Amino acid sequence: MSGQYSQRKSRAVGAFLWGVVLLAVAIALFIVSKRLSGIQALATGTAQIVASVTSVISLGNALQQIMSWWRDHRAPARAPTSADIDTAKDILAGLVAEQWREETVLRSLGDPEPMPLPWRSTERRELVDRPGIIAKGTVAFPGLPMHIEDMASRFRALPCRRLVILGGPGTGKTTLAVQLLLELLRTREPGERVPVLVSASRWDERVHPRLQDWLASFLAMDYPALRAEALGPCIPEALAARGELLPVIDGLDELPDHARTDMLRALNRSMCENDQLILTCRTEQFAESVDELGDVLTAAAVIEPQPMDAVAAADYLEACLPPVPRPAWSQVLESLRTGGAPALAKVTSTSLGLWLVRVTYIATRADPSPLLEYGRGSAAELHDHLCDELIPALVSTRPPADGPAQPFRPQHAWTPEQVDRWLTYLCRELSVSEVDTRDLAWWHLARHTPNWSVRWWSGIAVGGVVCLVYTVMGGVPYVGAGLGVLAMLLFVLATGAWFRETPGHADFRLRGKLFDLVRVLPSGIFVGILGAIIGWLSGTLLRNQEAGLVAARQVGLLSGIGFVVVLSLIRWVERPATDASARSPRSTWRADRNLTVIRIVSGLAVGVIGALIVWGLKLSLIAIIGGGLAGLLFGLLLGSHHAWLAYNLTVPRLATRGSLPLRAMDFLDDAHRLGLLRTEGPYYQFRHVELQQHLARELVAKKRRHREPIPLP
Repeated sequence: MSGQYSQRKSRAVGAFLWGVVLLAVAIALFIVSKRLSGIQALATGTAQIVASVTSVISLGNALQQIMSWWRDHRAPARAPTSADIDTAKDILAGLVAEQWREETVLRSLGDPEPMPLPWRSTERRELVDRPGIIAKGTVAFPGLPMHIEDMASRFRALPCRRLVILGGPGTGKTTLAVQLLLELLRTREPGERVPVLVSASRWDERVHPRLQDWLASFLAMDYPALRAEALGPCIPEALAARGELLPVIDGLDELPDHARTDMLRALNRSMCENDQLILTCRTEQFAESVDELGDVLTAAAVIEPQPMDAVAAADYLEACLPPVPRPAWSQVLESLRTGGAPALAKVTSTSLGLWLVRVTYIATRADPSPLLEYGRGSAAELHDHLCDELIPALVSTRPPADGPAQPFRPQHAWTPEQVDRWLTYLCRELSVSEVDTRDLAWWHLARHTPNWSVRWWSGIAVGGVVCLVYTVMGGVPYVGAGLGVLAMLLFVLATGAWFRETPGHADFRLRGKLFDLVRVLPSGIFVGILGAIIGWLSGTLLRNQEAGLVAARQVGLLSGIGFVVVLSLIRWVERPATDASARSPRSTWRADRNLTVIRIVSGLAVGVIGALIVWGLKLSLIAIIGGGLAGLLFGLLLGSHHAWLAYNLTVPRLATRGSLPLRAMDFLDDAHRLGLLRTEGPYYQFRHVELQQHLARELVAKKRRHREPIPLP
């Protein structure tokens, strides 16, 4: 909550400062208008009124945000009922199951059957709590091949239902976590906790010291349907606080060393006696964090995968082959079974290695002879070879679909070289991220690109349009040039925050908002009176009493009406993406785009209608232009969500450099359909961190080769 209050304070201060600046501009325009005559004086006076109205609306916006914070701070919150909680849990269970069932299809986790990796309780006593606390009687996970139903049953048999899944790179830790999550959801009893999978990299203990606070924030961001008014208030917070969730935290090893230790400490500090947990981490990183912390994860069973033996790996690969495979496969499988390809045996001892072999050689029906050649060398070389072949294999075996009804095939044609280059760029951007090296949000593309030049060129374009409109339609090039420069500077300065804003969406439902809209009216009256006073003072001091009265009526009416209409529209429509019904990157992108269009069209309409109301029979073309442009700028600049605009200002620059295609969102969606990326709420992630690391290594190698001096002849 403190973060929300801080954001409101920052926005209120920013609105106040802008109001002061625009008020100064309005006074300056009054001074200029005294030295002009005729149509130029009228145009300058119109511009002055627009600036005055803008300044008053900005000041009123600051006042409104302060009043809103004060009301919310004082208003007591109604606690959700038990029925609200039960309904919310059922909805959440359905959303989670739908989300991760699609992921399992993309990853072919059950085709033809789950990979037969056995898991057993770790023998490293320094990593696990006392056996009597974890499981009573026989060993919970004896290391025998088990179906996922048996794994879920053994997890439920744990007294505290806490499990740590360890293993090396590509050993199937996330795969097991996803399969457990789906099985627990499939067999969930009424009242049982809802498992939700979340990346460990999204927890910042400095912002959310307690696990429950983080889970509440996570639910609000990734499952916004829980914010529906029909469910009652504060549902995500209530689900987390009441222990109605089973967090499945994936990728502890992807955090920095100190952050891993801090997270383990926070978990032990946050969990009560009945809190449940599933955690995945690489073995060595978990051991280092436990050693640094000096404690284990309380009451948690710790399991590790047993390497798949070569015979079982060969049997699995043979089951994936067509009935009549290439003759070379017989030699490959025979070498794998008899130990003639040790590198291949090591690679296929993990679930990732089996998947890579299946995608690059079985799905493509390619000649498997290179598996024998690399299989007799080092496992690292074979793994790099498979990663090199992965992108071409996926692109060739999954051609573009004919329509949207085929969700696991791309919608556009890309070459393997393009996919490799663009994914390498994304990998580079993630590697330099100071916050998160896994989550890729489409609105973060603007954050990773220098925006000053983009803002200046965009400001010049906006200023040019304003100048052109006043020159061609109004016949006042002198005033058009001045207003164009003003619009350019205003756009450049005001768009600075766009490149760090998050997406929003439009919500037209009135239920629960009508009283909020009514509460805007007193503020509108206040703003109208304030505008009338400013207009009267400016007109009287700079011209005469009659001009002051005219300016008071015009500025006061337009300020009051404009403020009520614009602010009401924003308060009614604009909502952050965390409250949206969208759960994917594309849906948040579309929602923010639709919100932008609504703001622009509404602002333009409000500006023109406001000019008609205020000027009446004395309405001129200049007044219509001024009102329309002012409303258009209001629609562009007001509000707190401009992620789609920032994205569209950034991507063309990235496209000219070859870093991403102009249709960047289409590419990201297709990379997800190809199985190279996965989605977690509104974020993309590399489906396999090993591929991300491989691309990063290749990028470093290319840079090193580029810097090497060319020997002289």
